[in-house]
Amino acid sequence: MMSKMRLPPLNWLRVFEAAARHESFAGAARELNMSAPGVSQQIRALETHLGRPLFERHAHRVGLTSEGRAFFPSVQNALRSVELSTNTIFGATTQTIVTVQAILIFALYWLAPRLDEFETTHPGIRIQLATGNEPEDFYRSLPDFRIVFGSGPWLLQEADLLFGERLYPVAAPHLAAQIQSAHDLLEHPLVEIATHRAGWAQYFEGTGTQMSHVTDLTYVDNTAVAFALAGAGSRIALARQPVTDSVLEKSGLVRCLSNSIEGRDTYHLVHDGTETLTPAARAFRSWLLDAATAEQTSLRG
Repeated sequence: MMSKMRLPPLNWLRVFEAAARHESFAGAARELNMSAPGVSQQIRALETHLGRPLFERHAHRVGLTSEGRAFFPSVQNALRSVELSTNTIFGATTQTIVTVQAILIFALYWLAPRLDEFETTHPGIRIQLATGNEPEDFYRSLPDFRIVFGSGPWLLQEADLLFGERLYPVAAPHLAAQIQSAHDLLEHPLVEIATHRAGWAQYFEGTGTQMSHVTDLTYVDNTAVAFALAGAGSRIALARQPVTDSVLEKSGLVRCLSNSIEGRDTYHLVHDGTETLTPAARAFRSWLLDAATAEQTSLRG
């Protein structure tokens, strides 16, 4: 087993990056407010640590060795990443970060298209968005909010109801044109979301159709993949209104039948309690609940 090399000090890497970029120890010294001998000393220390020369020294200039050229982009990208993260998290800014972890389908299809609207009306607040799909994904971090799909309970946390869903079949236009009734769906390959309680069995039950001879059922773990398979042209997936409404046309899919059935679970905004929320988090919660109320109205309609 290969042993790990201890990382060199950050300052050695900063000096190397500047010297490589300028192709000059003197240029790096001027940028970093150091002496040229000081730059040379730190480069030597880094080379000793790595066990390889990084620069070829000439009378009036320096150039990178093959190892130095290979090392340079990684060092430069790493330093830029650290600088960007430092400025974003700790830099002088009037923005407040609200962290949100949401189930993938909700984050991708419903929340992401609306975040510009929220941040435009709340310019001092920036949403940091992460996703999860399995229940255990939601207990590996400590965000301000979790947006989950299910029926709870939510581990001693408070949960605001957002809205539910309605299910209906979708397919590529040429395939959807062949579907005249729910019974016709049984003659075609179907895509099932393995992680959802509500799927084809509930849809057929809700439409009074016996699901007795489905011979081709493909299981996937999220709706994005289900839509991609259906969009390829030979399979039928279930749309989940209202969350998938914004992406249906972009996926090349159309509705097969006009009827829909109500799903079993609902979306919830989970947090540690309204009294613990920061003003920025309270603003996000208020905005989200208002938007969810509008969706509930459209679902009832």
